[in-house]
Amino acid sequence: MSKPAGRGRGSSGPKRGGGSNQRPSGRGGQQGRPGQRRGGSAGGSSNRRSGGPQGGGREADPRTPGRGLGGKQVEGRQAVRELLMAEKRKIYEIIISAELEGDAGVSDIVEIARAQRVPLSYIARAKLDRDTRSEAPQGVMALAAELEEADFGELLRTRNGVKPFLVAVDGVTDPGNLGAIIRNCDGAGVTGMLLPKHRAVHVTPTVAKASAGAIEHVPIALVPGLPATLAQLKDHGIWIVGLDDGADRDLFELESLADEPICLVLGAEGDGLSRLVRQRCDSIVAIPMLGRVSSLNVSAAAALSTYEITRGRKRSS
Repeated sequence: MSKPAGRGRGSSGPKRGGGSNQRPSGRGGQQGRPGQRRGGSAGGSSNRRSGGPQGGGREADPRTPGRGLGGKQVEGRQAVRELLMAEKRKIYEIIISAELEGDAGVSDIVEIARAQRVPLSYIARAKLDRDTRSEAPQGVMALAAELEEADFGELLRTRNGVKPFLVAVDGVTDPGNLGAIIRNCDGAGVTGMLLPKHRAVHVTPTVAKASAGAIEHVPIALVPGLPATLAQLKDHGIWIVGLDDGADRDLFELESLADEPICLVLGAEGDGLSRLVRQRCDSIVAIPMLGRVSSLNVSAAAALSTYEITRGRKRSS
């Protein structure tokens, strides 16, 4: 597939319509090609716990669910370590199981917290386990300010020579999957993620832990409606590629688009892409499945597809 030529008003991306690289036609924006290919879908230390942040002024309880991205309660050693090292948001308190006091496995967390003057508390393991929400929090929890949403407009811009490489999730509700997707996006160099405000999980303690701290590094914007948002992306010259097992085109045929501004859309667990989202996609692709299982977990599909785009970008650079 040859690289498309200029697209969109005032955009250097591919052009819609006309020629061999025109926008794919057919149901869901798929390209017409004989044969159906089976593919994977995206289907300072104290021994008493403090009552909150030190200093004047009454702070909101960090345990209270927010209206935005979330991320106020972070659990797990790696997630808490990245929270401290990122230094992007206020940390109210680090809470550690009393049985880990002096343990080498958390010594770096304690050292960084003290250096940053973050209140540090040790409490009984049973109480910590009652307060945590994720599986296996590893005896460590942090209470912090809510994650700041990324500016949607900034995500559409080419920055430092890097064209937008976005990932949008269409109705992903499993927090473990979302956390793994965010971790994949960080590793693959995704420049931003789009999460629907409704019908999708946001950053819960399980998401934070599953992301291994990547929530601190991947810009995430909440959008009111994914179909309308994808239409806006098109207006800015960004190609929309959906991942779905009903496609008749391989993921590995995207090489010509990898170096263009692109948004990869991952469908919900089980249901895949919604009808309106499919209609907004320029192309629908699938991961070839050579065994007996017909699809991959959405986070595994995210890893394969994001790194395939990254590979294509490296080859064209």
